[in-house]
Amino acid sequence: MSEPLTVLAPVSGVVRAMADVPDPVFGGELVGPGLAIDPVRDGVVEAIAPIDGTIVKLHAHAFVVTADAQHSALVHLGLDTVQLGGAGFTLHAKEGDVVKAGDVVVSWNPAEVEAGGRSPMCPVVALDAKREQLTELVTAGADIRSGAALFEWS
Repeated sequence: MSEPLTVLAPVSGVVRAMADVPDPVFGGELVGPGLAIDPVRDGVVEAIAPIDGTIVKLHAHAFVVTADAQHSALVHLGLDTVQLGGAGFTLHAKEGDVVKAGDVVVSWNPAEVEAGGRSPMCPVVALDAKREQLTELVTAGADIRSGAALFEWS
């Protein structure tokens, strides 16, 4: 069996359980299990790649990094942020780029998202995984720094 994949926090903030994400798709873990982060509200925040891999999908408000055939991580910057059409988000990478965990992918301002009436909550999803494949390394309610280990995926 291979080593578990460590998934890093893409932003700093407070860790939340997926069940606490106010969105039925993420809250119900319909795309996969994971954890969410309620991000800090101190200006522009850089969202980093949570794993080493290739950016296979990149939108202003969300991106997917694929490590291998079994492991793809989705980072969604805020809820209903697709409605912003990219406004307020700056891309620092492009689809097809190979990234290292910790590389900046998108910068954005969670406080502006919140001021616009949307949740800035950031789900970090282990796509197509089963809940039992994840080991949470931090508990809901804990503060986490960008780049710190969030969960392991076996």
